Amino acid sequence: MLAFCGNDYLGLANHPELVAALKRGADRWGVGSGAAHLVNGHSAAHHALEEELAEFTGRPRALLFSTGYMANLGVITALAGRGDRVFEDRLNHASLLDGALLARASLRRYAHADAAGLARLAGADRPGLIASDGVFSMDGDLAPLPALARVARRSGSWLLVDDAHGLGVLGREGRGSLDHFGLGLEQVPILMGTLGKAFGTFGAFVAGADDLIETLIQRARSYIYTTATPPALAEATRASLALARREEWRREHLRALIDRLRTGAAQLGLPLADSPTPIQPLMAGSTARALAWSRALESAGILVTAIRPPTVPEGTARLRITVSASHTEGDLDRLLDSLADLPERGAT
Repeated sequence: MLAFCGNDYLGLANHPELVAALKRGADRWGVGSGAAHLVNGHSAAHHALEEELAEFTGRPRALLFSTGYMANLGVITALAGRGDRVFEDRLNHASLLDGALLARASLRRYAHADAAGLARLAGADRPGLIASDGVFSMDGDLAPLPALARVARRSGSWLLVDDAHGLGVLGREGRGSLDHFGLGLEQVPILMGTLGKAFGTFGAFVAGADDLIETLIQRARSYIYTTATPPALAEATRASLALARREEWRREHLRALIDRLRTGAAQLGLPLADSPTPIQPLMAGSTARALAWSRALESAGILVTAIRPPTVPEGTARLRITVSASHTEGDLDRLLDSLADLPERGAT
């Protein structure tokens, strides 16, 4: 089937250079790391990748985690505890919300992308931790990061940005949402990024100042108490990072495909959410309609998963269409032709 529902935004997951790097890494390091990072699971390959990710993001240090979920749990529980205030967007990824709950912090949620609402909650000179997606995974829109950074500065709070869906896609060389908005370490001290989306491999990292990384090494339980990812995987990710940085044509092609999809959907009268990213949600409203649309596309040989509550709020079920640089213009036209035949596509 022709898939339009994955997160391989740059089309790197099956790239021959990544496959070759993984094979070379396995020949040198074997298949598994064999232990946690702090025992003997941290290889020269891991260390090299951390240094390259730090340089890529413009930060002093980076620390690898096994998954983005574990990274967010680790950061929030290391920095916040019982009675501390954690402020989060209502549409944040579950891992950010779960991190605050696991920390037993006072979790306060503000309306989606409402920086003014956050400011009212945070107040002035009352430090806490503000956490937000950079690109929201189900809606594809960008958080108002400059405004969030101003609130963080006024309240003396840390700002954590989960840029899982922005890195590789936005900014110079794919440096992500922060680069897109011209924000650096001073405005956003904590950056979390994943490696299994635009970079096409697996795992995650947190980048920031020396003190942050040393604190996580000592206090982030989801880092300390789990086996490190395989060194061979780190070698594949190093190859992916290099490709993502130098092959600007991938982002240019991706933007062209997004424009083609949005233009075609508008001509069909389809209600795509307002998103400039590869995540292009087609709003169905009801769960039944989203499932019917997904089945109709499947019968045409196109795979787009229906997203429904509780993953998204009631009444906002959708097809989460995602575009990849591996798609062609012909693939987009085939998708649009199939979307034109959806049942009840004009319904609200």
